[in-house]
Amino acid sequence: MSRIASLFLDNSAEQAAIPDSKPAGTKAYRILFVDDEPNVLKAMRRIFRQENYQLLTAGSGPEALALLDRHQPVHVVVSDHRMPGMTGTQLLKQIKAKYPKTIRIMLTGYADTDAVMGAVNEGAVYKFITKPWNDDDLRLTVSLALEQYDLIRENRSLKQQAENHQKEIKRLSRFVNAHHSQLGHLLLKAGLIDEKTLEKALSIQAKSNTVLPKILVNIGAISEKAIIGAIEKRTDINRVSPAEFSVPEALAALIPREICEQNMLVPLKRSDQKLIVAMADPTDLNKIDDLTFITGMPVQPVVATGKEILATVKTIYGETDVFDAVLSEIDLSDPTEQIEIVLEETDEGADIEELLRAKDKPPAIRIVNAIISDALRHNASDVHIEPKTKYIMVRYRIDDLLVDKLHIPLNMHLAIVSRIKVMSDLDIAERRRPQDGRITVKSSTRMVDMRISTLPTINGEKVVLRILDKNAASKEIEELGFSGRDLEAVIHFIERPQGIILATGPTGSGKTTTLYGMLRKGARITKNFTTIEDPVEYQMGMAEQVNVRDKIGLSFSTVLRAILRQDPNVIMLGEIRDHETAEVAFNAALTGHLVLSTLHTNSSIAAITRLRDMGLAPYVISDALVGVIAQRLVRCTCPHCRTADHPDKQMRRSLNITDPEFKAWRGAGCDRCNGIGYKGRIGVYEIFQVDREIKRMIHQDAAEPELLHATRLTGMSTLLDDALKKVKEGITTCEEVLRVFGPQHTTQIVCSHCHGLMEQRHNYCPYCGKELIKHCRQCGQLLARDWHHCPKCGNTAQRDDTETGPPNPYGP
Repeated sequence: MSRIASLFLDNSAEQAAIPDSKPAGTKAYRILFVDDEPNVLKAMRRIFRQENYQLLTAGSGPEALALLDRHQPVHVVVSDHRMPGMTGTQLLKQIKAKYPKTIRIMLTGYADTDAVMGAVNEGAVYKFITKPWNDDDLRLTVSLALEQYDLIRENRSLKQQAENHQKEIKRLSRFVNAHHSQLGHLLLKAGLIDEKTLEKALSIQAKSNTVLPKILVNIGAISEKAIIGAIEKRTDINRVSPAEFSVPEALAALIPREICEQNMLVPLKRSDQKLIVAMADPTDLNKIDDLTFITGMPVQPVVATGKEILATVKTIYGETDVFDAVLSEIDLSDPTEQIEIVLEETDEGADIEELLRAKDKPPAIRIVNAIISDALRHNASDVHIEPKTKYIMVRYRIDDLLVDKLHIPLNMHLAIVSRIKVMSDLDIAERRRPQDGRITVKSSTRMVDMRISTLPTINGEKVVLRILDKNAASKEIEELGFSGRDLEAVIHFIERPQGIILATGPTGSGKTTTLYGMLRKGARITKNFTTIEDPVEYQMGMAEQVNVRDKIGLSFSTVLRAILRQDPNVIMLGEIRDHETAEVAFNAALTGHLVLSTLHTNSSIAAITRLRDMGLAPYVISDALVGVIAQRLVRCTCPHCRTADHPDKQMRRSLNITDPEFKAWRGAGCDRCNGIGYKGRIGVYEIFQVDREIKRMIHQDAAEPELLHATRLTGMSTLLDDALKKVKEGITTCEEVLRVFGPQHTTQIVCSHCHGLMEQRHNYCPYCGKELIKHCRQCGQLLARDWHHCPKCGNTAQRDDTETGPPNPYGP
C-alpha cells in the first residue's frame, strides 16, 4: 500500500465492498474513471491498484451514468474531455445535477482550454489535468479531491448539528420567554418609578422579549444599583457576586448559553438539592418555574447585576464561537462549499499528512475559506492577516486603500497561518524566515490565483495574500482610461511588427492589465502569441501561457530562449528583472519579434536609465525600444454623488496648479459608493514614443532632463498632466491625485519662449538663450525670483516666463 493510501485509513466499522486483500477495518473510497480509450482505463487501474479505492471504469458517458445509478456513493469521477456521443463536460454537468456531492475531475489531452475552463467556471469541474499525466500527480490530485469530499461532508454534518442545536434552543426558549415579573409593582410601591414609566417598560418588553431591569435602566428610569437595593430590602432574595463562584461544566450544561444571555441569568452552584441561579430579575416566578422544569431541580434565585451575569456567562461558557463571529462580520454561511483549493501540478509531492492534520481543525479551514470568499466578494486586491498583541487583524486592500475588516482571537493565529501554508505548499514548521507560495482558488463565480507571502514579526507570522483574478484582463484597451492621443500612440505600438514596448510603474499600478489589453487589441489568428509570467495572472485563449518556476531553474530568460524556437510573433514577458533577461528580451526584439514587458520605474524616461543600469548598450536600447507607458491607478469619483469642487491654495500649490480658477470635482458620498465618494479605479498614463530624434539621443547616451525636454517639445503629457486633466473632467479628484503622486513642489520652471525645463537658479534659458533675470519696469531695480514687489518703488514684479512649480511671483 502506498504512502498516500495509508493516510485514508481509520477504525470505522463502515466498510464498502472491496477485495479481500484490503485490510479489515478500512474505509474504501469509490472512484469512477471514464474514457473511450481502453488503454487509458487499464493505465488507471495500474496506477491505483495498490490504493484503498474501489475502482469503476466506463468507456462512455451513458455507461458511466448507468454505473453511477447502480453504485452509490461514488466519491470521485475522473472523465476524459473529448469522447464520442457525450463529451466529458456534458457528462460532468449531468453528474453535478444528479449527484452534487461527487467530486468531478476532467482529464484531457487536447488544448481546448476555453471549453474546459468554461466547465470549471460553471462548477461542473472541480479540477482538470492534462495528458500525458504524471502518475504521482494523478494520485495526489485524487487524494486531495477525496479530502475535499470529506471536508464538505463534515461541514454539512456541523451545519446539521448547529441547526439541531438551534431547534433545541427554540424549544427550550418557549418555556422561559413568558414574563411574569413582580419587579414593576415592587418598584412602584417603593416609589422608585411611576405608573407611566412602568407601562412604557412593559410595552417595550412585550415587543423585545427583554428582561424588565434592563429595559428600565436603558430608558433611564432607574439605576441597576437601586433595583438591586429594592429587591434586597423588600424580599428575602440575597445579593451575590457571580464572579466568586466556580461553576463546573456539568452544571453549566443544564441551561443553554442562549437562554442565559437572553434572560440575563446564570447557574452558580448546587446546594441542598437546589440549583442556585443568579438572575437580573429574580422576582419573575414564571421563569423560576420554567428553569425548574428544564433542569429537573428546584431553583433558588439570587440577584446580581446584568453586567456581572453576562461576564460570568462568558467565563463559564467560553468565547462566542469564533467561526460564527467571523461569519457574522463577513456575511457568509457556508464558506467550505464556496471555496475550493485547486492545487497546481508540481514535480514535488505535497505533504498529505499536513493536509489531514489541518483538517482536524475545521474552524481554521472554515475561517480561511470565509476570509477568501469575502475578499473576492469585495473585489479586494490583497488580504493582510496581521497578528497583534491581543488579536489578529484582517485587512483588505480595496481600490488601493487598506480597510480594517475584522478581528479574530489570537489563539487562532497558528492554526490559520498553518492552514494557509498547507494550501500554498509552504513549510509549516519554518516560522523564522519569510516564505512565498501560491495557490489557485475556485469560488462559486470565478477562479483566481493567489500569491502568498509570510513574514515573521514580533507578534508572530504576518501573511499577505495577493489576489490575481484570471479573468480580470477582459477589458479592451479603449476602456483603460487612455486619452485620445495616447490611445492612438498605444495602438500604433501594438501594430509594430517588431521592437519592445515597456510598461512602467510601481506594483499594483495596472501594468499587466495594460499589456493584456494591448495583446487583445493585436490578437490575430495569423499570429503566434506567447506569455511568460510568474505566475500567469490572467487567462487568454489566443495565447500560449507559461509559468516561471525558479525552483527548477525555469527562469524568465530560460523560458524566453526556449520560446524563441517556437516561432513566436508576439511575446509578453512578465517582468525584466536582470541583465540576462533584458539582454535576451532586447535581442528578441531586434530579431523580428514584438516583445511586451514591464519595469519598476517612476516615469517613462526613467526606464532608459534603468536599462542602462542593467548593462544594456545604448545602441541596443535605441534600436529595439518602440515606446514606454508609465502609469498609475487613481480612484474614480462616484458618478452618483459627484459635485463641483474648488481646490484651495495649498492644494493647488501641492499639485503645481497655477490657475486660481481651476475647476475640480469630488464625491459627496452616497449608498452606491458606501459613503466614500469613490467607485472603481482608472489609469493615468504617460506615453514616451521613441521617434528618430529620441533614438539618436538615446544612442548618444543623453541624460534624462535632455530626453524629457525633447519629449515635451513633441507634446508628451506627463503622468501629472494626465491626472489633472482627469480631475478637470470629473473623473477623479485633487485629493486622490495628491494621495497617489504626493506633493509636487519643484524648483523647475518652463521657458515661455521654447518651453524648456530649467532650474530657478538659471539666469538664461539653456535651450534658447532667453534672459530670465528681470529688472523693475518702473525704476530698474534688479529683482530676485521670489519677490512679489520691487523693494525700491513698490511696483508689482512681473516676468515673462511661466513656472510649473509653485505660483510664480512674477506673474503669468
